[in-house]
Amino acid sequence: MLNIPKVKMGVVAVSRDCFPIALSESRRRAVVEALRQKGGEIYECPVIVEGGIDSNVIDALNGINRAGVNALVVYLGNFGPEHPEVLLAKKFGGPVMFIAAAEETIDVLSSNRGDAYCGMLNAGYNLKLHGVRAYIPEYPVGTAEECAEMMLEFVPIARAMLGLKELKIISFGPRPADFYACNAPIAPLFELGVNIQENSELDLLVAYRKHEGDKRIPEKIREMEKELGEGNRMPGVLPRLAQYELTLMDWIEANRGSAKYVVMANKCWPAFQTEFGFVPCYVNSRLTAMGYCVACEVDIYGALSEYIGTCLSGEPVTLLDINNTVPAEMYERSIAGKFPYRLNETFMGFHCGNTPMCRLVKGEMRYQLIMKRSLEPEGEPDITRGTLEGAIAPSEITFYRLQGNKDGQLQAYVAEGEVLPVDPQSFGGIGVFAIPEMNRFYRHVLIQEGYPHHGAVAFRHVGKAFFALMQVLGIQKVGFNQPAGMLYKTENPFK
Repeated sequence: MLNIPKVKMGVVAVSRDCFPIALSESRRRAVVEALRQKGGEIYECPVIVEGGIDSNVIDALNGINRAGVNALVVYLGNFGPEHPEVLLAKKFGGPVMFIAAAEETIDVLSSNRGDAYCGMLNAGYNLKLHGVRAYIPEYPVGTAEECAEMMLEFVPIARAMLGLKELKIISFGPRPADFYACNAPIAPLFELGVNIQENSELDLLVAYRKHEGDKRIPEKIREMEKELGEGNRMPGVLPRLAQYELTLMDWIEANRGSAKYVVMANKCWPAFQTEFGFVPCYVNSRLTAMGYCVACEVDIYGALSEYIGTCLSGEPVTLLDINNTVPAEMYERSIAGKFPYRLNETFMGFHCGNTPMCRLVKGEMRYQLIMKRSLEPEGEPDITRGTLEGAIAPSEITFYRLQGNKDGQLQAYVAEGEVLPVDPQSFGGIGVFAIPEMNRFYRHVLIQEGYPHHGAVAFRHVGKAFFALMQVLGIQKVGFNQPAGMLYKTENPFK
């Protein structure tokens, strides 16, 4: 994947001066070896940070900086030193994880006990005291093998944190008329460290026209033809789409500034069709597949959410309307008795044609049916061509979103489920989704907390990583699909 950070993890062991330093050292070696056995890579810092010796912190930082480390694991091989370990995290400045060693055997209890279980409490206390945010796993104490697994789980979280820190969102145009759901409070973005560049549709149109006759267009067309294969049902629109894709990519490179990573949130209707002469969905899908997520309808927080999912999963994602119910007839015919879901736990996720080709059963170039009705109701479609349509392939999924609310506060939701192997029998990029307790989640999270109709979709279960990331970022309100018997605050207890 392009446009996402590469994580270089490093580990520094810490030791309280009244405990054997050799214990932290030997346990660190064991953790590193266990990680490498699992296929992980890490820089093992030889410096042990001890209590009361700040110079050790500087020595360790110098070592990890020379090694190019951008995600740090602070490992309590014993009780650990309160101030130096927190100072290490604070001065590092990037994503930091704290974990601690479990006692290996009965034999260590008599004289070689590490007490890292106790030290982890003081580490947590001092992180709060100093206002340092760090990732701490659900149960952060373990054997070498268990700590290695925790470190592997840290990688996607660190990748997302690094990406957000260096991200710019580029937008074109105001949101479509009467689309208040795509409102985007800016201040919370700045609080995350995310920058934004807002442009008009006219800026984009001028840039597009400047690319007319671009010598790169034929090669770009060939790329599209190869990807579409038999799905290239409307080849006549490809020159316009190729010109548009080059326009967006050139704009990204010319306007990224100091940002390492860029995503977009672009106006795509209604004037787009009459002025540009196509719908941009297929190009949006292609850029999203590369890692340059493009959200429809100037959904700035949708683009942000897509990027988070790309970092967490390391794979292409999409942005969909939480769109329509599954007809009872379809449920009875294709779902009931075959999958463990009630009718009201299913729904259809849809958008015009922005889902990457790799996520469709069989993607085809088509036209936007709804727009054609109003813009060119007679004859063959022309300016409404450009959607990538087909059934979304069966897969496990995570439905999620990070959103700035009406009060300018960040909030989020996340739920795991799956795309069912059921023919949606409809137009657009569309799939039949199932999420346990979706009916209650829909009412008491999505509606109750004021979320818009767009949800980001990662095609893996990354709910655990997303929830942990929100905690590290300081997001106070994170909704999820609570299991049966666990009432939402607003849920009526009387049935």
